[in-house]
Amino acid sequence: MPMNDLERQLDYPLGERLPPLGEALDVAPGVRWVRMGLPFQLDHINLWLLRDRLDGREGWTVVDCGIADDSTRGAWERLFAEALDGLPVLRVVVTHMHPDHIGLADWLTRRWSTPEQPCRLWISATDYHVAQLARSINTGVGGEVAARFMASHGLSDPQALERIRGRRNYYVTMVPAVPERFQRLRDGSVLQVGGHAWQAIAGYGHAPEHIALHAPSLGLLISGDMVLPRISTNVSVIDVEPEADPLRDYLDSLDAMRVLPTDTLVLPSHGRPFRGLHTRIDQLHAHHDERLRDLMQACAEAPRTAADILPVLFRRPLDLHQTAFAMGESIAHLNLLWRAGRLRRISDDGVHRFVPA
Repeated sequence: MPMNDLERQLDYPLGERLPPLGEALDVAPGVRWVRMGLPFQLDHINLWLLRDRLDGREGWTVVDCGIADDSTRGAWERLFAEALDGLPVLRVVVTHMHPDHIGLADWLTRRWSTPEQPCRLWISATDYHVAQLARSINTGVGGEVAARFMASHGLSDPQALERIRGRRNYYVTMVPAVPERFQRLRDGSVLQVGGHAWQAIAGYGHAPEHIALHAPSLGLLISGDMVLPRISTNVSVIDVEPEADPLRDYLDSLDAMRVLPTDTLVLPSHGRPFRGLHTRIDQLHAHHDERLRDLMQACAEAPRTAADILPVLFRRPLDLHQTAFAMGESIAHLNLLWRAGRLRRISDDGVHRFVPA
C-alpha cells in the first residue's frame, strides 16, 4: 500500500521489508519481528521475539500472541521449529487485553511450561482482570447491554443493533482462555531481557492499562497499539463506563512518551517499524484536534448524536465490525468535549445529543 503524506514524514529503516506470515525477521540484536494474520480489514498484527536468559535458562521472551485460531497456532508451530534456534519460550509478555494481543497467551504458556519451569504471562493487573471479565460478560463488545448503549447514542438501524446483540460471544471466540496465573507489569517496571533493561510504560485510553516497553540500550520502543505509523489507534467508550474520557487519557499518555529519544526505533503492533516518534505524536494530536473542531462545528449546526457524527469522523463506508468501534470512538470524542465543558449533553427520549455549552 503506498505511503500517505503523513507516513512520508517518518523514517522506515527497513524499507518495504516484511517478514512473511509465520516467519521472523531480525530488526536488532536479539530482537525478531513476526507477523500473524487477522480476519479483519486490519489484516495483521506484529509480534516480537526477544532473545532471553531467565533463571539460568536460554530461550525467548514473546511479546503479544495473536488471536486463538488454527491458522495462528500453525504459524506459531512453524516459528517454534524454524525461528527459535532450538530454544524454548521462557515467558509471554502481553501489552494489553485485546484479542489479537492476548488470544493465544494461555495456549503459549501451557505449550512451554514444565513442572519445574512455568512459562508465565506478564501483563498489567488491570488488563489481566478485564480480560477475565470480558470472557464472562459482554463488556462493550456485544449483547443486549451493548446494543442499548449504542442506541442511547443514536444508533437506530435495526439490522446493526440486532447484529451487535448477536455478538455475545465475540471476545471468547478469539480468547478461549486466559492463563490462571500472571506476573504483574506496571508503569516503571523493568524487565531484564537478554542483558537489556526494558522499562514498562503504562498508557491509557486504548486499553485499561496498556504496557509499552522501552529498551534504552537498544534504542527500541515496543509501542503496542499506543503509537501506530499509518492509522490512528482506536479509542472508545464502552457500556460499562459510559461517561469515560478515554481520548483525553490517550492524548496525555502520548505526551508522556515525548521524554524518549527522538531517534528511537518504534516497533508497533500494526504497520512497519519506524523512526520519528515525536513527529508521529504531533500528527496524532493534530488528527484528533481536527476531528474535535469538526465535531464542534457539526454540533453548532444542530444537536448531534454520536451516530449522527460518524460521517464527520469516518469518511469511508463502515462494516459492522468497524461501526461498533467507530461508535465507541465517536462517543469518546464527544465525551472529551462534554467533560471539558465545551459541549452540553441533552438526553431526550433516552437518546443523548450534544450542543455547544
